[in-house]
Amino acid sequence: MEKSIFKNQGKALCFKRAFSIFLGLALISSVFFSCVTPPVREECSRELLGSGIKNQEQLVKFFMNHKPDSDKEKVERLAGFYIEEAAIEGINSDVAFVQMCHETGFLGFGNLVLPEMNNFCGLGAMDAEHPGEYFESEQIGVRAHIQHLQAYATTVDVELNQELVDPRYSWPHKVKLAHTVHDLAKNWATDPDYGIKLDALLSELGGF
Repeated sequence: MEKSIFKNQGKALCFKRAFSIFLGLALISSVFFSCVTPPVREECSRELLGSGIKNQEQLVKFFMNHKPDSDKEKVERLAGFYIEEAAIEGINSDVAFVQMCHETGFLGFGNLVLPEMNNFCGLGAMDAEHPGEYFESEQIGVRAHIQHLQAYATTVDVELNQELVDPRYSWPHKVKLAHTVHDLAKNWATDPDYGIKLDALLSELGGF
């Protein structure tokens, strides 16, 4: 009788140990898989008007992923300016930021526009005699870009909330109208695939 009791107790102890090990492994697996679960994608809007969904840190991560050797402090400043200036004029900061990345080759510039021009969207850059507009600071350059997008995205009765700094504002505001990045193809730029390229960058940004 006593042997039977000890035998049953031994089985119970083994079962408890096995169950404890199982729970421990399950907990470790849960922690591991929660760590490797990819972040939830936030799809960026393609509309020019509205609010961007990405914060400064996310914009910087997206940029640095493309060009890790860039001046991170400058990228952080620009990301902050784009969010700030876009909010004032009701422009989608995600769209404006990826357009800057595309237009400048992720601040590589080249061709006509030089870094010291603070011209982040190629304003007025046509040929050697017309290399583009100069702006006194990074923030004013970003503001001019935002205002130029506002000129495309609204009708002439919609006024700016800040003093005009975009010297080329009036022309598109009177004769152009674009609702999404796809409307900028053959409009902002002659490239028929311009909207597709911005769309691809926005899709990528959605993962950050």
